[in-house]
Amino acid sequence: MKALEDKIDKEGLVFPGNVLKVGSFLNHQLDVDFLMEMGEEIGRLFENDGVTKIVTIEASGIAIAVATAAKMHVPVVFAKKTKTSNLNGESYTANVHSFTHNKDYDIVISKQFINKEDKVLLVDDFLAVGNALNGLIDIVGQAGAKLAGAAIAIEKGFQGGGDALRTKGIKVESLAIIDSMEDGKIIYRH
Repeated sequence: MKALEDKIDKEGLVFPGNVLKVGSFLNHQLDVDFLMEMGEEIGRLFENDGVTKIVTIEASGIAIAVATAAKMHVPVVFAKKTKTSNLNGESYTANVHSFTHNKDYDIVISKQFINKEDKVLLVDDFLAVGNALNGLIDIVGQAGAKLAGAAIAIEKGFQGGGDALRTKGIKVESLAIIDSMEDGKIIYRH
């Protein structure tokens, strides 16, 4: 999505360690109009895949998931990073390591929100090595649901997570794929 690449170039900040900050529009402050454009594009990419639910992980994926759900007219379910007292009943759980926070999370989704009749689209803000998506894929499998694929705003292609999922036959659509971020310069895959 050329508009996303342009927005990253204009507003994104590259920090040492291949860290890309897009807090001005994606995951701290939200550019809602632009998020809706991204949701429209994701909806278009998956409009023929029979999606019945969109699943994401808290917190930064929620905004993109909601924008996509507005286009696709399906519910959004988000995995919580901690099991809270208001999660009563049985739940699906998977362990996910966050490189951003250097921490392991047991992500949790209540069993009442995903079942074997669902066809799930995973949506997230970033894809690097794929830990979050692999955890969500595990939960979709536990539920016996079908996986429609994964939609990502920004994929760090040089970290291999998206390519590994594609090799497994999973449909992964990223709105921007970054092949490198050397010396503060972003190179996109086309």
